[in-house]
Amino acid sequence: MGEVLVATRDVYGKTLVEIGRENKNLVVLDADLSESTKTAMFAKEFPDRFFNFGIAEANMMCFAAGLALSGKVVFASSFAMFATLRPYEQIRNSIASQNLNVKIAATHSGVSVGEDGLSHQTVEDLAIMRVMPNMQIFVPADGIATAKIVKQAALCPGPVYIRLTRPKTEVIYDESYDFVIGKMHVIKDAPRADVGIIAIGTMVPNALKAARMLEEEGYSVIVADAASLKPLDRETVVRIAKSSRLVVTVEEHSIIGGLGGAVAEVLAEDFPAKLLRIGVMDVFGESGSPSALYKHFGLTPEDIFRKIFKQIR
Repeated sequence: MGEVLVATRDVYGKTLVEIGRENKNLVVLDADLSESTKTAMFAKEFPDRFFNFGIAEANMMCFAAGLALSGKVVFASSFAMFATLRPYEQIRNSIASQNLNVKIAATHSGVSVGEDGLSHQTVEDLAIMRVMPNMQIFVPADGIATAKIVKQAALCPGPVYIRLTRPKTEVIYDESYDFVIGKMHVIKDAPRADVGIIAIGTMVPNALKAARMLEEEGYSVIVADAASLKPLDRETVVRIAKSSRLVVTVEEHSIIGGLGGAVAEVLAEDFPAKLLRIGVMDVFGESGSPSALYKHFGLTPEDIFRKIFKQIR
């Protein structure tokens, strides 16, 4: 882990091209950011199946709904901020309410957008998309997972939200990785553990590094990747809670409504357990380099280690 860096948005663009060569029914939409979301790769090879809407995300979502009603498999892309918060009403009323086959692939999520600052960052998207009926939510942890998830999303019926990022991130999986909708991928397991960490997206590599630091201090750790945020693998959440003294969620998102909120709901209903949520603490993002912002918001491996160590020592 940590030797190879890959941008998930690059993998997204390449995977769309791969799917497009086999599935002539695939149509891709973008809102004037195709060079950044990497849908330009698809546009170059399949110009007759690509549509650029300019800065008109609401119109894009309505058009996506129309294409889906005509039998197309539609991927609509923009930055996470503009793919969710701007066209939320159109996603709700035109796509999700009819359970249409539209995949919203959002790049530049979280605070790692960096210097673009508050206006381009989103730490609320998982929360608002999770509350929407029929919407499935997938968050890949690396480039390998991104390819598997995009291909799976193209095959599964109904609306899907895929959360991608801007910077290159560490590759933690190999080709044997298998994404299953509604299932967590338990990367590090133990029959009994001091800590059970459930992480998502960019925070999975950081959680693994924090786990290594905890093990060096003599603690046993479980680490699971919650790439399928909705549907969530409730069974594995409960198993981790039963096996651990402390359950920890880690996400590049607000601790409210995202992974931390979802796990808290399961624990409250099925197996009450002590929970520590690590993420953005109910504040907006700020401008800075991704590494500086991770440190500012307490999302580095060292920060994750310190917060957990404080709870279990």
